[in-house]
Amino acid sequence: MKKPHIDIVKYRAVWFAISLALTIPGLIGMAACLVVFHAPLKLGIDFTGGSILQYRFQDDVTLQQVRDVLEVAGFTGSQVQEAQMLGQRVIVMRTKALDDEAQKRKLDRSLREKLGSFSILSVDKVSATVGPELLTNGLIALFLAFALMVVYISYRFKADYAWCAIAALIHDTIVLCGIWAILGLIKGTETDSLFIPAVLTVIGFSVHDTIVVFDRIRENSKYVGSKVKDPATGSESRKSFGDVANASVNQTLARSIYTSVTVVITLATLYFLGGVTTKDFVLAMLIGVISGTYSSIFCASCLLVWWRERQGHKRARVAA
Repeated sequence: MKKPHIDIVKYRAVWFAISLALTIPGLIGMAACLVVFHAPLKLGIDFTGGSILQYRFQDDVTLQQVRDVLEVAGFTGSQVQEAQMLGQRVIVMRTKALDDEAQKRKLDRSLREKLGSFSILSVDKVSATVGPELLTNGLIALFLAFALMVVYISYRFKADYAWCAIAALIHDTIVLCGIWAILGLIKGTETDSLFIPAVLTVIGFSVHDTIVVFDRIRENSKYVGSKVKDPATGSESRKSFGDVANASVNQTLARSIYTSVTVVITLATLYFLGGVTTKDFVLAMLIGVISGTYSSIFCASCLLVWWRERQGHKRARVAA
C-alpha cells in the first residue's frame, strides 16, 4: 500500500469536534422550531395547507412591500418570492388558506390600493390533508432505507461497518435538517414536499461514498499486523487497523473529492440559474452532498477505527 498523505485517523478528535459543532446548533434550531412552529422544521403549505397566488404587477413593487400589505391584511408569516414567467416578473405569494371568495377580494383590494393594478395568473389551494400522508410516507421511506442499508452492509462487510455507516448517515441528516431549521427561523425557509426526496437522495449519495471507503478498508485489512519499516529510523513495527484504514481513506480521497466537486458544480449551477420552484430542493441537496462527503471521509472511517480499538482494548483486558 502507498504511504498515507494525510493522517486522517490521528486527528479524529478534531473531525468529531467539527461534527459536534455542526450538529449541536442544528439540534438547538430544531428545538427552537418546536417551540415557535410546533414542528422540528417550518412546514410549508404542502404539509399545513394554504394558498399559492401568482400575480403580475404593472408597477415595479418590491417583495418587502408585498409582505407589508399581507401583514396588514392579516396574513402574517406569508412567504413572498419572485419568479420569471415568459420573460416577465411575477410575484408568488404563499399564504394561509383563503377560505372564501370574500377574503380573497379583500386581499386583492388591499394589494391594489397599496401597490397598484395587477394581473392574476393563478390561484391554487392546497389541502392540509396532504400533509400527514406525505410526512408518514416520508418517515417510512427513511426508516426503511436505514434498515435495508444495515442489512446490506452487515452482509457485505461486518456489523460494525454497518452501524458506523448509519451513524454517518444520521450525522448528515441532522446537519441538513438542523441547517434547514435555522434557515426557517432566520429567513422563513419552509419545508415542502421536495425536502423528503432531497433527504433520501443525500442519504443514498452519502452511503455510496462511505461504502467505497469501507470496501477499500476491507480489501486492505489483510495487511493488519504486517511489518513496516520506518524509513527515517529504520525501526520495524506492525500495522494496526488504524494504519490500514488511514491508508485506505487516502487511496480513495481524490476519487471522493472529485466526484463530489462535479455534483456540487452541477447543483450550484441549478441553484443560481434554475427556476425559483426548485431552489430550496437544490439548496438542500448542496448542503447534504457537502456534509455527506465530509462524513464519508472524516467521520465513518474514524468512527470505525475508534470502535475497533475500543473492542481491542476490551479483549486485552479480558485476556489479562
